[in-house]
Amino acid sequence: MGRYLLRRLNLFLATSFVLIAVLFITTGYFPTNKFIALTGITAPTSEQIQDIEEAYQLNSNQLEQFFAYAKNRLSGDLGVSITSQRPVIDELTQALPASFELAIVAGLIAVVLGVPLGVFASLSKNKVTQHSIMAITLTGYSIPVFWLGLTLSLWFGVKLGWLPVSGRNNLLYEIEPVTGFMLIDTLLWDSVYRFSAFKDALFHIILPSITLAVLPFTVVVRITRAAMLNIMELPYIKAAEARGLHTSTIVLRHALPNALIPVLKNMGLMLGTFASYAMIVEVIFSWPGVGSWLVSGIYQRDYTVIQGGVLGVALTIIFLSILIEVIHNAYNPLSRKEIYAAN
Repeated sequence: MGRYLLRRLNLFLATSFVLIAVLFITTGYFPTNKFIALTGITAPTSEQIQDIEEAYQLNSNQLEQFFAYAKNRLSGDLGVSITSQRPVIDELTQALPASFELAIVAGLIAVVLGVPLGVFASLSKNKVTQHSIMAITLTGYSIPVFWLGLTLSLWFGVKLGWLPVSGRNNLLYEIEPVTGFMLIDTLLWDSVYRFSAFKDALFHIILPSITLAVLPFTVVVRITRAAMLNIMELPYIKAAEARGLHTSTIVLRHALPNALIPVLKNMGLMLGTFASYAMIVEVIFSWPGVGSWLVSGIYQRDYTVIQGGVLGVALTIIFLSILIEVIHNAYNPLSRKEIYAAN
């Protein structure tokens, strides 16, 4: 297992190296002064120019410039935003919790609703029920996320007025950021209005999280159904049925834990697609996460924000993908057997 973890670490480092190399090459093609593209300082003084040349080795060859660029970026020096003149790393760390909160809630909705529905679809003997569930999942998988988000906003936000359609909370509540997760910070808020603020934050996250959860929900349903159909035909399940165990016991204790293994693996494989959908959802609902921040930077031609946003999002996706793969292999005995056999 140690050699496997070492290979995963090498994969993470190699992928990160390629990512930084792509960003370094792209920086040279930005239609602006290289000093601005690297640091975000629009009017550098002579002393600042000298410091930038020394920090990024601009008078050296391309290889030395690349290593200097990588050193600065990996040390957390992402420059300052051209628009706000604030450090990009501060803006990125401020936007990340909102994106994580939205992704976690959407993921919970997808798993909590998708797994039982997938199990029900696999156990149901009614063909109409099975086909109906699969038709719903196929429809949800095919619906464009921008259309779904705008439709939900129109019906539940504008026409019915049940739910808010933008932001994370009402501006009347001045919530002090503690964890960065609004649902937690509202409960930690030292005020008699904290439960009202929590309810308001919960209402704000409903529409964007449902919109974002549709794609993973359909994937979870389909993968769970396919895994359950396969597992329920295996000999150990037949043996459990022959012993007279109740169907619910067989499903919950023997079949479902094994069916969740391919679900976990596929959730890791679709992280990139999930992140791209999250950016669209954040823009539609004005959710102050990394996606809307990065899109705003692209519109404003804020080159340091673009570099910082791409680097932060990509490294997060790479790290989480590898982490899910490690968890999957640690949880799946067959994967561990393949690892030890390979060693």
